[in-house]
Amino acid sequence: MKYDIIIIGGGIVGLATALKLIETRPDLKIALLEKEDGLAKHQTGNNSGVIHAGVYYKPGSLKAINCRNGYKQLIEFCDKENIKYELCGKLIVATIPEELPGLENLYERSLQNGLDKVKKITGEQINEYEPHATGLAALVVPYTGIIDFTEVCYKYAEIFTKRHGGEIFLNNKVVNIINYNGYSEVLTDKNTYTTRLVVNTAGLYSDKIALLNHNKLNCRIIPFRGEYSVISKESQYLVRNLIYPVPDPNFPFLGVHFTRLIKGGIEAGPNAVWAFKREGYKKTDFNTKEFFEALAWKGFRKVMRQYWKIGLMEYYRSYNKNALARALQRLVPEIKKSDIQIGGAGVRAQACDKQGGLIDDFLIVEDSHIVNVLNAPSPAATASLSIGQTLSNQILKRF
Repeated sequence: MKYDIIIIGGGIVGLATALKLIETRPDLKIALLEKEDGLAKHQTGNNSGVIHAGVYYKPGSLKAINCRNGYKQLIEFCDKENIKYELCGKLIVATIPEELPGLENLYERSLQNGLDKVKKITGEQINEYEPHATGLAALVVPYTGIIDFTEVCYKYAEIFTKRHGGEIFLNNKVVNIINYNGYSEVLTDKNTYTTRLVVNTAGLYSDKIALLNHNKLNCRIIPFRGEYSVISKESQYLVRNLIYPVPDPNFPFLGVHFTRLIKGGIEAGPNAVWAFKREGYKKTDFNTKEFFEALAWKGFRKVMRQYWKIGLMEYYRSYNKNALARALQRLVPEIKKSDIQIGGAGVRAQACDKQGGLIDDFLIVEDSHIVNVLNAPSPAATASLSIGQTLSNQILKRF
């Protein structure tokens, strides 16, 4: 089977890219390959469904630009296609004096990113928004929303295939890519596909796909499991919408927080722990080869040395409900250990470079045969249409 473009990976970035490509160039023959029996089975389908506003991201970065552009496109898309969402807003709360400078920095960053409706409130005003939360000061972010990103993915797929004639092949795991005479043969465990260009949006395995062509790749994907808890029905009244802490500047994750879900219920968490398997959603999941591959990567060993204290605390909270309850009580003091129940988990594909940096921005590496999306963590779901447009613009220069 011969195509102009083959996209590997049926998550939200791959699907948005497919959609933007075929909308712009309906004359091109485009297919998407997914190894699972359905779409959005991994990062996209296991997140908490937050529409991010762009508060956290460095002004001018790919994350900041694509989050703001993608936010607008996502809202317009959902309105047009009748996809349910809610712009409920969130609070970012400083609970100790040491967090107040960080809160001020987030406010300044919000303004730099064009979020002029973000406002500062005092500790006394917090209860006007979240009656059971407490803190010294907070930011109100009215742009933030909640949604089901899996539903968004299936709508992208429907438009790509039924309206524009694109093709999606499930149960096709890519095992090799062979380049020759300006073409690539993409070999899966089911078929062989010939294409002029490959686009790699394989998420947790994006580095594995890239390594089929790039022997000197300067980063590897390290999986971090985010373990969520759910708040019991009897105590869900304690949280109206979304309550977040001020992120620790010494740790590359947001910290435990509360999120109201579009389908109902309140999630708390996540803990962020190194997963011993790339698709390891359970504490007991372990893949010997992937475990030792991560340890063998020099950059990850540097990360472990740098963050070992914080990492141990994350594992401690993972196995100790008392510790998790104490972390959540900083934001909502009335939460009790008995209110916290085991929830689901997601695994974040975090790119780590050889120098020991957890890559913060989106990362795209390309050559004449393949375009690799090697780092697309949050806010990639919110930003998906903008990322898809950015990739589409780059790709179509070749055609």
